[in-house]
Order: sequence, then structure tokens, then C-alpha cells
Amino acid sequence: MYKPIFKKRSVLKFTHFTNKGYALFACVGREVIIGVLTAATIEASAATAMSRQTDKITTDSTVTSGIKQLEEVQVVGTRAPLGHSQQSRMVTVLSRDDIQGAPVQSINDLLKMAAGADVRQRGPLGSQTDISLRGSNYEQIAILLNGISLNDPQTGHNAFDFPVDIADIERIEVIEGPACRVYGTQSLLGAINIITKKPTKPTLTAHLEGGSYGYLGTGARGAWTDGTPFAHTLSGSYMRSDGYSRSKAGTLNADYSTAKAFYQGFFSHPGIEVSWHAGISSKNMGSNTFYGAQWDDQYEHTLKTFTAIQAEMQQGKLHMKPAFYWNHNEDRFELFRDNPDKYPFNYHRANVFGLNLNTWFDSRLGRTALAAEMRNEDLVSTNLGETLDNPKHIHGSNRMYEHGLNRTNLTLIAEHNVVLRRFTLSAGVAAVKNTQADMSMRLYPSADICWRITDKWKVYASYNTSLRMPSVTELYYSVGGHQADSHLKPEELQAVELGAKYVTNGINAKASLFYNRHKNLIDWIRHTSDGPDAPWQSVNFGHINAIGLHADLQSDLRKLMPWQHLLRRFTIGYAYMHQSQQEHHDIQSRYALEYLQNKLTASIAMNIYRQLMLDIHYRLQHRKGSYTDINGNPQTYGTYNVVDARLAWEATGYKLFFDVNNITNRKYVDYGNIPQPGTWVTGGISITL
Repeated sequence: MYKPIFKKRSVLKFTHFTNKGYALFACVGREVIIGVLTAATIEASAATAMSRQTDKITTDSTVTSGIKQLEEVQVVGTRAPLGHSQQSRMVTVLSRDDIQGAPVQSINDLLKMAAGADVRQRGPLGSQTDISLRGSNYEQIAILLNGISLNDPQTGHNAFDFPVDIADIERIEVIEGPACRVYGTQSLLGAINIITKKPTKPTLTAHLEGGSYGYLGTGARGAWTDGTPFAHTLSGSYMRSDGYSRSKAGTLNADYSTAKAFYQGFFSHPGIEVSWHAGISSKNMGSNTFYGAQWDDQYEHTLKTFTAIQAEMQQGKLHMKPAFYWNHNEDRFELFRDNPDKYPFNYHRANVFGLNLNTWFDSRLGRTALAAEMRNEDLVSTNLGETLDNPKHIHGSNRMYEHGLNRTNLTLIAEHNVVLRRFTLSAGVAAVKNTQADMSMRLYPSADICWRITDKWKVYASYNTSLRMPSVTELYYSVGGHQADSHLKPEELQAVELGAKYVTNGINAKASLFYNRHKNLIDWIRHTSDGPDAPWQSVNFGHINAIGLHADLQSDLRKLMPWQHLLRRFTIGYAYMHQSQQEHHDIQSRYALEYLQNKLTASIAMNIYRQLMLDIHYRLQHRKGSYTDINGNPQTYGTYNVVDARLAWEATGYKLFFDVNNITNRKYVDYGNIPQPGTWVTGGISITL
């Protein structure tokens, strides 16, 4: 018989914690509280409280009343690294668990889960997607891979041609609102940062899947470490589909194929960490009626390569993080597929070189960051840019690049962070100069404040300003019924945000209210009174004010209801926005006035039987704006809702899954005249060795 012993104290050391239902703590049958006691308390924002091991500022020196993460995940909402709980911005994180349970096959589809993201697809499974945040368009957000910019100066339409497979991703960070101080001038209204996995042990994974409309997807990923400071990952993937629609002539016009390869290396040593990556993405895509409803047999080929190296070093109190990257983009657009005699193909090639240096240091006054970023964009084209003095040959053809543009953007950033026990202040300024606009140095200040009322509640407020340079397409695309303005002014934005966040054992909730004031907003518009052949013109649309709110709730149902084993997780999110300027009677907008006014997302994850999991996702969207159909009649976007689901058997070493997208077979469009597919079924297997 067991003999109870009371008031006996002993020290227990745990090296791994988990919240799974079958874990040790769950088996005890009681709530186990893990307390963290720091070695030193916070006095103002003394540097001694800013540890090198986690690069975050410890804020509590007493035993907490809930489960604490021993090493808090860092997300980048400031120029100097802070822990997630210390951020003064709304940062949505799609974790590895979110990714594994989602009924998606691409990063683009995955972002539909974020209530604050507007995902406008021209084709499914990532064939082409425009993604925006808080009423922005696809040009106004920064797209990053491990903190390295992937933005294309030609156009944002192809910005999501990532070289990584969804199996490579550790998490996705979505920063909503201007982020010029953090990610530079491309982040007018936010940023999406893709974080890839870092290997901890040798693994080999492979997946194979197939489904409706001739869909086939396959890929493999290997990771290895050999006991040295080095680690490596290598992955490759391939996807193809016949597409879900046909041209009037009965030929394929939404088919696509894409191949990707990605390598990443790591070196870790006391005082220095280095990482480098190289990737390539090649895509062939039937473009349906993507760029004009009167032509239904368009086609596009893109080739992108990405290389980067970045390091993090510490010399005394000074932390330095230099980075260098080179992105190479090629694009061939065919208005009439395989028929250059009917209309010449458009060719574009861009090389983007970037050099970043981010430094920060701790003092008794807080954490200070200083940074400099230089980005050179060099584009040659058959129809975009100024006339070249020396035309360049187009590889694989008998034609020449006769136009082009070269511009350099310089950004200098200063930021200071003060972290008290329950208070965080981050303030700074970005100084920007761009050679293309012949603009003088401009200053864009920002400030974020966060007050942690209790261990569960925090409130925050922010004021941010930002700008964006026009894309080369916006400046020079004057073909096919378009008239561009090469003298467009940079877009500028002022934004104010108030928010609150509540975190407890099993519940994570947040809500924010924001106000955006746009200046010189760029849009493509046309005057409908001029008839259906009226040209689309790129213009600085003027001032537009927008107000909105965003709320998210995530609940761990196993923690809230430990007596049941069916329900695992429930999430719900809602975003609303209203613009002061609505669509005019005589003006049709292509982007600025076609904004997502309401979006509701919800999901529930269930454990049906043993390792059998069921995840159901729902979203409802209402878009403002209108478009002209192929018969010349005006149409409004209105409202639609979609239900997706994944049924998966998750066992040690393998996973079987079955996805159904658009279960109710709803007919809808994300972009005018491009209907999205009905019910789409896929299934597959993933193996891990």
C-alpha cells in the first residue's frame, strides 16, 4: 500500500514539456503549475535582464499562475528582437500545428485561415494569388522568407512563387499594419514572414498526393546534423493540374505545373550563428482570363531563384546581424498561348540585390537598435521601363530587352525599446531615399506602447507611418487597354491602432481597432461612361481613410475541458473594414475600392478515434466593389461562404489524409470574371523516417 507523505519538498527537473492528452502531467489527473523564477529582477530596463540565450526581455520575477514557455518564441514586430508577449503590435502566428491540420496544399491557401488576410485567388493550389492586409492591395505588403525580402519590383502578382514547400515551414508570422521600421518601404500595410524549420536531428520525409482535375503533388525533404556546428536541409517538390476550366475553343486554360527546390544551411557556435539558403521555383500556368476577360487562352511562365546569407554575432554588448541577398526573377507572358505571331510575348527579367545591417545593444536605458538597408532593383523588359541605350538579348529567343529601369532604395532606421515589469515602449524613425523618384530623404516615425495589466491581460497602442514605391508595372504598363503613368508619386500611410490581448491556460484572445489614412494611393481605374473599351489608367487616387476592427479567439479545448477527448481546438476570427471613399458612379476601381469589408473564419479540430483527426474550416467573406462581366454587364462581388475539411490518420512515421475543399460546391469569384472551382477533393500520404 502506498504511504502518503505530506509537506515533503524536493526538486524535480523536467527537460521536456508537452500539452498532449497522453503526457505525464495529464496522467497525474491534476493541474500542474510550472513556475519560472528569474535570476535577476527587472530594474527599469536594465541590460542584465536581457538575456542572450533567448534575446528577449524577462518581465516577471515571481512564480506565475499558469503554464509558461521556457523559451518564448520570438516574432519580429520590432527592429530589436523581443519575445512574443512583449510585442506592442498585433502579430498573428500560424504555428506548425495549424499548418499540419489545415486542408491545404499551398502557402497561399494556408493564409486564408487568417481573418486579417484578404486572399484573392485567380487559380487554386497557389497557381496565382494576390494577398493583402487591412484593405491593402497585393503590392502593399512585404513578403519575406526567414526575414529576407522576396518582393518583385515588376509586379506583386508573382510574389508568392515561393521556393519552399509547405512541409519546410515551421511557422508564418503576419504583421498587420505599417511595418516600415521593421521591414522597410515594401510593408506599407503589413508583412508576411515565412520561417522554415531548423533541423535538430537527421530526418527524411516524403509525401505523395493526388485529386480532382488531374492534380498530382509530390515532394521530399531531408535534414541532417553530424554532431558538428553545421546542419543542413534540402527539399524538392512538384505539383501539376489540368485545371478546372476550359477555353471557348475547348483547350486547357487553367492548367499549371510548378517545381521547387530549396536548400538551407546553418552554422552555430558560441558568439556567432550563420544561416544561408538557396531556392528555385519554376512555374508554367494557364492564365485563363487573368489579365483581360476578352482573352481566355492566356499563359505565363515564371522562373525565380533566391539566395541569401545572414549572420548574428555578439561582440560584448553589441549584437550585429548582417544579411546579403540576391533574387533573380524571369517572366514570360503570352496573351495568346503558343502564338507569338498573333501578339508578341512580353518578357521581363529582374535582379534584386540587398544588403542589410541590423545592430542592437542593451544599456540601463533599454534596448537600442540601429539599422541600414540598401536594395538595388534592376529590371529589363520588352515593354516596361525607359528605352535602353544598349538593348540586351533575351535568352532562348531572337528578341531583345529594349526597356528597363534601375533604382536604389536606401533606408536608415533607429529604434529604442524600454521594457519595465509590465510596460513596453518601442519608438523609432525610418529615413528613406529612392533614386527612381528623385526624392529627398524622408522621415517616417512610429511608436508602439504595451501595458501588461496582469499576467493574462495586456493592452497596446501604436502610431505608424510608411511609404511604398510604385511597381514598374504601375509606372510603365501601357499595353492591352492599359495606360500607365511614369510620374506616379510614392504611396504614404499614417495608421493608429488600439488593441487588447488576453492569454490564459487554454484561451488566447485578441482584438484591435485601427484607423488608416492613405495619401497618393495608387490604383488602376477606368471611366465606365467611356464604354466597355475604356482604358485602365494607373493614378494616384488621392486620400482614402479606412477604419476597421479585427478579433481572434483560439481555445485549447483539452485544457478547458480535460474530462473529454473528442474536441482538441476551436478558433474563430472576424475582421471588418470601412472606407470613407466608395466606388463612384463613373469610376470602376481594380484594387483600392474592391476591398474585403467583412471576413469571418472559424475552425474546429477533433480527435475522432485514436489517431483519426478531423479538422473543419469555415470562412465567410463580403467584398465591396464591382466588376464588368464578359458580356459588358456590371456585377457586384457580394458575399460567399466556403467549408473545407481534412480527415487524417496520424501515426508514428506516417500520416494519411483526405481533403475536401468547398464542400458545399459554392460558386464564387475572388476576382472578377474568374470563377473559382467547386468541390475539390485530394488525398495523400506523408512518411517520416
